[in-house]
Amino acid sequence: MLNPRIDALPDYPFDRLRALLSDLTPPAGLPPLALSVGEPQHEAPALIAETLAQNASLWGRYPPVDGTPEFRAAVAAWLTRRYRLPEGAVDPARHVLPVSGTREALYMAADLAMPATKNGRRPAVLMPNPFYNVYGGAAVMADAEVVYLSATRDNGFLPDLTRLDDDLLARTALLYLCSPANPQGSVADVDYLRHAITLARTHDFVLAMDECYAEIYDETPPPGALEVGAAHGSGFDNVLVFHSLSKRSSAPGLRSGFVAGDPALIAKLRRLRSYAGATVPMPVLAASAALWREERHVAANRALYRAKFDLAGQILNGRFGYVRPPGGFFLWLDVGDGEQAARALWREAAIRVLPGAYLGRPDAAGVNPGASYIRVALVHDRATTADALHRLVKVL
Repeated sequence: MLNPRIDALPDYPFDRLRALLSDLTPPAGLPPLALSVGEPQHEAPALIAETLAQNASLWGRYPPVDGTPEFRAAVAAWLTRRYRLPEGAVDPARHVLPVSGTREALYMAADLAMPATKNGRRPAVLMPNPFYNVYGGAAVMADAEVVYLSATRDNGFLPDLTRLDDDLLARTALLYLCSPANPQGSVADVDYLRHAITLARTHDFVLAMDECYAEIYDETPPPGALEVGAAHGSGFDNVLVFHSLSKRSSAPGLRSGFVAGDPALIAKLRRLRSYAGATVPMPVLAASAALWREERHVAANRALYRAKFDLAGQILNGRFGYVRPPGGFFLWLDVGDGEQAARALWREAAIRVLPGAYLGRPDAAGVNPGASYIRVALVHDRATTADALHRLVKVL
């Protein structure tokens, strides 16, 4: 009586990690440190509490699926500033939709984009490998064929889109990409994004661009798909971008983000969310609009991550294939066997990290491109991060 596709979902990475470490006891003398989850631990901006308090009377109202004009205007203005878009290119009423965190919206992208058949065949969903597991779960539940595109050191940790054959592209309904990438921190440049958009428009599929780490970068602001799409012609056709305040503003508990892009897709997603989406509370919309308008806390947040990558470079000193990533806040370390390393770090150093295999799937040759890696989230303060990295080096 149940949907059989639910049983086809793999165990979620953190459930797998709990099972992997369940028989181990960390050393009693060391404080446990969780570097497995990408949950920012920096202090949230005071602006959140202040704005929530100022709008407390709005907790008694059902929020509309469209959010508020103020929220959409703040997002449109931020997109225009951040990606140097022409004034008026982003219409707050047509191009922007608030969402209760981007995980839900990324999942719904598969429901949005999936026809019963594509050119008479079962639709395909393409995604990087390793990947954010919501992409895979969404594709499975949409009954699509999931096609994993290996993102390894050899291709700069970005899927090689130039090697996709026309037969696969003809049945592709959706391509998920993430830049800066989770877990590797790689950044898609303008040429890469232009090629991805060209493929989406030529073969009529949706490009779902996960840009949640776009404001955490080392030196150069990563380009965005809307910026490239607008410059490439045809506006935002076939493109959706996903942004969140979780990483940008160290506010994961706010559960606030947005989707922007192709107005036809936004209209369809709005219709879908009217039935299935959790709307963002009115006080949260007010706080979110204030955060999208304010940049000082973002610059300060970015500086904290840069300082921790300085620290990582000093402590790791080139070990485990470490190269400073251009974006994001993860270390992607080649330790030979990610599961064994995760067990050793918990058993001997009281550190939880995520085995890279839990973010990947075996390729056509049966090789999981994440199997030799661990993902380490640099989300704590500088002193805690230094302690954790010294422990890591000592054990591994």
